[in-house]
Amino acid sequence: MQAPFSSLSSFRDILNAAPGPDADAVQGATDRNGQLTKPPGALGRLEDLAVWYAGWRGTPQPQINAPQVIVFAGNHGVCAQGVSAFPPEVTVQMVANFEHGGAAINQLSKTFGAKMDVHALSLDTPTADFTIAPAMTQDEVVLALQTGWNAVDPDADLLVTGEMGIGNTTSAAAVAAAVFGGDAAEWTGRGTGVDDAGLQRKTEAVTKGLARHATDDPLEALRCLGGRELAAMAGAIAAARQHRIPVILDGFICCAAAAVLAKTTSGALDHTVAGHLSAEGAHQRLLDGLGKEPLLQLGLRLGEGSGAALAIGVLKGAIACHSGMATFAEAGVSDG
Repeated sequence: MQAPFSSLSSFRDILNAAPGPDADAVQGATDRNGQLTKPPGALGRLEDLAVWYAGWRGTPQPQINAPQVIVFAGNHGVCAQGVSAFPPEVTVQMVANFEHGGAAINQLSKTFGAKMDVHALSLDTPTADFTIAPAMTQDEVVLALQTGWNAVDPDADLLVTGEMGIGNTTSAAAVAAAVFGGDAAEWTGRGTGVDDAGLQRKTEAVTKGLARHATDDPLEALRCLGGRELAAMAGAIAAARQHRIPVILDGFICCAAAAVLAKTTSGALDHTVAGHLSAEGAHQRLLDGLGKEPLLQLGLRLGEGSGAALAIGVLKGAIACHSGMATFAEAGVSDG
């Protein structure tokens, strides 16, 4: 399905009209969970995850057979401010690594049976330096949202969106600050490992960007302060909602992109769970703002969708138990 929007206004309309979970499937999954051969609540969050997943897939006894991992890559003009420990050329090099199967996300996708796709977004044309001008034009941000939307396989039954883009923790910090408020320093971290001077440059860049592009519109914040890969992730997460495909959110950058949707439309992320808490300092603050509790906390800060891909295993475990376990009646076990 091609993206059914051609402007930020029509994208907002799509978000406002997004479908919800299937109430009958939620009830059926809840009833089934109460009949499985285990004490009530013994599987903790796995039980909640299974019921949540069942509601979005529209069946009380679902399976996960076709996860999709999509990595979006973009380059950032704000790198001119010295905000990264690596040069922008690394983005192109890492895309080649993804395409040849050599990155961490390739291994995790393979391990958990996910199809992995890579989309490089105009890497030879970085976004504008947002300390000087809006990062993207209206046409550019809409095209990036459309790219993300169109990248989602309608036949997938679970989605992970990842990213690659030197400088994108700076853009993510600026977007997060714009949609949630607060000082630049509260949202800006070391990303790929910048030193104290680099962190100061990042914080100053975010401060300048926020001052230049003050807005109450989250989609405008994405356009002015974000990057093509952030917009593409937002588009993909929105498309997944239309297809009733549950989403596992990755780290700080992915959650900053998702926050744009959450702040545009209440409940826009109801079909998502947080895969992990990353080592990027402001990620916990961002998850708190989204009302999401991470499934894993392993000190990851790689990006690429790696933490969310690892969490596929948790969700698969939840669904395997929910749909595969016998009920008390089937097992001939007394339920007390």
